[in-house]
Amino acid sequence: MDYNKDFKMPSFKKISDYIWEIGTDFKPGMRVPARIYTNEAGLKQMDMHVYDQITNVATLPGIVKNAYCMPDGHSGYGFPIGGVAAFDANEGVISPGGIGFDINCGMRLILTNLTIRDVQPHLKQLVNRLFEKVPAGVGSSGFVKLDKPTFRKVIEEGSEWCVNNGYGWKDDLEVTELGGRAEGADEKKVSGKSVERGKDQIGTLGSGNHYLEIQHVRPENIIDKTLAKKWGLFEDQIVIMFHCGSRGFGHQVATDYLNLFLNVMESKYKIKILDRELACAPFNSPEGQDYFSAMKCAVNMSFANRQTIVHRLREVFSEVFKMDAEKLGMKQVYDVAHNRASLEKHLVDGSWRELIVHRKGATAAYGPGREELMPRYRDDGQPVIIGGSMETGSYLLAGTESGAETWFTTAHGSGRTMSRTKAKSMWKGEQLQKDMEKRGIYVKSVSYAGLAEEAGGAYKDIDEVIDVSHNAGISKKVAKLIPIGNVKG
Repeated sequence: MDYNKDFKMPSFKKISDYIWEIGTDFKPGMRVPARIYTNEAGLKQMDMHVYDQITNVATLPGIVKNAYCMPDGHSGYGFPIGGVAAFDANEGVISPGGIGFDINCGMRLILTNLTIRDVQPHLKQLVNRLFEKVPAGVGSSGFVKLDKPTFRKVIEEGSEWCVNNGYGWKDDLEVTELGGRAEGADEKKVSGKSVERGKDQIGTLGSGNHYLEIQHVRPENIIDKTLAKKWGLFEDQIVIMFHCGSRGFGHQVATDYLNLFLNVMESKYKIKILDRELACAPFNSPEGQDYFSAMKCAVNMSFANRQTIVHRLREVFSEVFKMDAEKLGMKQVYDVAHNRASLEKHLVDGSWRELIVHRKGATAAYGPGREELMPRYRDDGQPVIIGGSMETGSYLLAGTESGAETWFTTAHGSGRTMSRTKAKSMWKGEQLQKDMEKRGIYVKSVSYAGLAEEAGGAYKDIDEVIDVSHNAGISKKVAKLIPIGNVKG
């Protein structure tokens, strides 16, 4: 469909300055309204495909309350990226299109006790060494070499396997979502092709919007001084953030089950959908439960991937500064997923219900007291790590009690405003690299084309996305983090 020509724009009901609703009368089959979290300017600028996709989501069986789109929303596969939906665990469905191909694509944030003055003289050396030690790009292989039986063990154990085998600290598990291990993962539910694609990719960044970044905590960018201090941030500090996922393994898991669901959805379960990219199965069906277990394997693969990258980071900083990583203060703040489904209990119309919450390009942001929180953060709310473009900066936020409105979910990044093809036509990677260095950001990339695809101008304004998330009450600002060095996939 040509959305500029054929798509009828919905009328929006203004719920607040940051919430806009599309009613169920917009499209036949909508079971619940669709809500878009953005400001008025963002509503006008958003890709029209998003409105079609999120209203399609609102037609799926068992959906509860609303279909949601976060402020960084843009078109995706099935769900928009930034799409959120919860389904009744007994009557609803599970859909790979609502989770994504890069299952547990997510973020980690690592502290140091170094300042900008300590790091600036060594910045190029650090970035160059990280570029060497953390493989990036399509098809890259990691330094952890695993046979197939061992890889199958890793996808059931996640970060625990890594820590038990010397790739990280036990404390890392205390500050990783789910403790770094999704319980209920069953390696028997994943195909041999998935294992073949994933077994050599532990410890790799991948490509696209995946990156590893050295960042500066400028004094003026610490917003919640009390929480920032409690979580280990201080003025002029250097921290490291990176973004990656389950690579080819997660992609194959999603592909396998999308094909399976397309075969059984209508013939076996009599489910009809508006878009085949929303292929689904009843959550409690054999196929739905098999996918849920396989998805958890991909969640664990991704946790293991990021855990081994943390190990590499510590090695590089120790090597450059000739000091043990513990003395360098390289503790982890948090690791959080963007693409996964989670079985959770939520209050709906005064009663507690068990829901399967889909977050696609969206971050869980559990408020204080939620049982999903690791004990360290139960009083404050979950640390939320939201990456911006490599030119603009990223944010650390916290989950809030008022986030219950979106099943404790917030944005996950800037959100693209143009295709990769268009970005490559507008920017030249080599010139962009030089321009960024002039502005104080030293970047190493696998390819100039890949660098051009990720130009800051191809993304929404991260400050506006965060302002909406903060002002809508679905997460609150703690600090903004400014890039000074970047390894780009």
